[in-house]
Amino acid sequence: MINSSLRVGIADYKVAKAPNSLITVGLGSCVGTFIYDERSGVGGLSHIMLPDSSLYTGSLALNPAKYADTALELMVKELKRKAPYGRFKAKIAGGANMFDFNKTLKNGNVGKRNVEAVEAELSRLHIPLIAENVGGNSGRTMRVNLETFEATISIVHHDSIIL
Repeated sequence: MINSSLRVGIADYKVAKAPNSLITVGLGSCVGTFIYDERSGVGGLSHIMLPDSSLYTGSLALNPAKYADTALELMVKELKRKAPYGRFKAKIAGGANMFDFNKTLKNGNVGKRNVEAVEAELSRLHIPLIAENVGGNSGRTMRVNLETFEATISIVHHDSIIL
């Protein structure tokens, strides 16, 4: 089988199987969420932009991959089709406070709210969060290896870490 690295765009998710890997770049206040099952080698990575789809008031069709409350449920449904008896675990990265003016906004720090929404959704879905690298004020890239289930987090102006 050919090993390929699948890129996950902003407000998107992808599900794949080992030996593939997944990558998402540009995680500022956004949150990368890696959900996987070790026995099956199946995993998914989402790039969540906002915490709550109920705040959407646009005229275009809602993109469910954009929001924590809709993206994770959608991704988990697809994961369960590929690993019906999966024992899923999660790792997350991102949720930075990228702009000082966030502190004065009515709804506060978007990154922090994104992290809280992802954690709440994982809890609702009964998926344990086993590792995270969140907060701060630096952007991140998240690369996940579906053979080792390691998530390598590259942080702007900092050393990379492995979750």
